[in-house]
Amino acid sequence: MLTDRHTEADLDRLIKLDTRWRENLTHTQSLKAHQNQVSQQIAERKKAKQDATETIAEMRELSQKIKELTVENNDTKAEIDAILLTIPNMPEASTPVGTSEDDNIEIKTWGELPSFDFELKPHWEIAEQLDIVDFQRGAKVAGSNFVLFKGLGARLERALIQFMLDLHTTQHGYTEISPPFLANRPTMTGTGQLPKFESDMYRCDRDEENPDSDLFLIPTAEVPVTNLFAGEILSGEDLPIYYTAYTPCFRREAGAYGKDTRGLQRLHQFDKVEMVKFTTPETSYAEHETLLANAESVLQALGLPYRVVQHCTVELGFAAAKCYDIEVWAPARQRFLEVSSCSNFEDFQARRANIRFRREAGAKPEFIHTLNASGTASAACRHRAAGDVSE
Repeated sequence: MLTDRHTEADLDRLIKLDTRWRENLTHTQSLKAHQNQVSQQIAERKKAKQDATETIAEMRELSQKIKELTVENNDTKAEIDAILLTIPNMPEASTPVGTSEDDNIEIKTWGELPSFDFELKPHWEIAEQLDIVDFQRGAKVAGSNFVLFKGLGARLERALIQFMLDLHTTQHGYTEISPPFLANRPTMTGTGQLPKFESDMYRCDRDEENPDSDLFLIPTAEVPVTNLFAGEILSGEDLPIYYTAYTPCFRREAGAYGKDTRGLQRLHQFDKVEMVKFTTPETSYAEHETLLANAESVLQALGLPYRVVQHCTVELGFAAAKCYDIEVWAPARQRFLEVSSCSNFEDFQARRANIRFRREAGAKPEFIHTLNASGTASAACRHRAAGDVSE
């Protein structure tokens, strides 16, 4: 599995640590059981007014040994967890094995690709001519890869967000959520952003005396919305749960410099509407297909030609078991550009965030399945702008 994903992990170290932890845990439990037994004997001797001094001394030594083993076990478990947090999800059986994006599989296309009888202009030139985006002032205020929408550009951005939210809530059965735009470390870890992608995140300055101050700007609404149920046990009667949310998204895009960074691509801050589902294991893949259809409906309503591709193993996201990308055709670029990823994480995120459900009262809790997709908000319009041009 790791080989197919081109991912490395020190599995030998992990196995050795796990073996040591289990052996020490068994030994510690045995010592505690012996300690409890002898403690009862000491109590009985004292009650009978017999001398228990030597036995008490032995138990003090045993107690110290148990404390030392407990500390060692905790340290070993922490090291095990640190390694486990770096291991990605297992690909679902239908995920094609591949070595690059060329091995992604085109599933379907929609719409006719447009043709033009004039030379196409890049979207950044059109945006500046129409005075709807100010790239220079956005960079002046915040730095490169930040933009400023103005006038009709800002109005279009707002209208697209409203359109997506209304579509998903009124036609697809989603409940709108307005979450915080910052998330703490456990929340970022639950969905899989940490620890692997910490360098891509914007982290707030931390007050060492306040552990709650370890906060990150969210890279997607998926992070806070999925973690709404972290540490909870849901009722199976309430599933599936559909949530949609608009948030700005913040990503450093580390290592992306020089890679299609002109205009509205690879921004450090961008707007997005997200769809998140919580389902039972047996229904998650049917829900995955309807989630894809919900995202497609946005582009169909806007009349944007697109294709759907399935990720191969090496392109699969860290937390995903199966993923589709929806890519809009950009005529000026003569290529498809991704505007939405639609992923089934199975129980990967649920295990990290401890999100479970009971099928009925008194039943054993099971891990839920989580899914998400971009909904797609302004991303679709932006990438369309990269190729839909006029004289």
